[in-house]
Amino acid sequence: MNRVLQAARLHLVNPLVSLGIPWLVVAISFAINIAVWHLTPAGEDDGGFSGGVLALYITVLVVYVQSVTHLLPFAMGLSVSRRTFYLGTALFAVGQALYYGIAIAVLVAIENATDGWGAGLSYWAPGPFEVDTFLLQVLASGAPMLAFIFVGVGMGVVHQRYGQAGTWGLIIGTTVLFGGVSILVTWLDAWASVATWFSEQSTATLTIGLPAALALVVALASFPGIRRVVP
Repeated sequence: MNRVLQAARLHLVNPLVSLGIPWLVVAISFAINIAVWHLTPAGEDDGGFSGGVLALYITVLVVYVQSVTHLLPFAMGLSVSRRTFYLGTALFAVGQALYYGIAIAVLVAIENATDGWGAGLSYWAPGPFEVDTFLLQVLASGAPMLAFIFVGVGMGVVHQRYGQAGTWGLIIGTTVLFGGVSILVTWLDAWASVATWFSEQSTATLTIGLPAALALVVALASFPGIRRVVP
């Protein structure tokens, strides 16, 4: 367990990157949205929300891609096994998702108390991602973050295992998969059924259950891959 904790702490070797860059990116996005909502008619609509917070999630995903591609060879050079590095990364990922969930929940509370920063803006928990209680908000914001983190880990593992060809293969394969599903659903004229299914799900299922399930699937799929990675 001590080795796993040491592997987890490797992700704090450069905290300005692992923690600072995501907040810098989302702070810029937030400032732009505040300006737009205050200076344009966008702020005149009741219940308006922005998807700008997605910048935080995507940046964290990229950070974890880089964490695997840069830190894993470094860890292996320190005689840290692939399994230990992966378990340490998973432990750090869970802790960081919780940290982001709490931070976003606090920002949501401030946002609600200030009537959307004085402009009616719903930024930190747009649409269905805003829930009733603080604890649920932590989970509703943290579970999607966990999914993004493990997708980043998975992409990093693919890159380390198969190089650029593997990364592009993953991107192209994912595009083909989702494109094929879209074509199939359109051919079956089932978009209304898909929309109905999503509308019938609870907010907890959509914001917590499905992201957590995705994180688990990607985590389980990534583990065998990382054990075959070479420095």
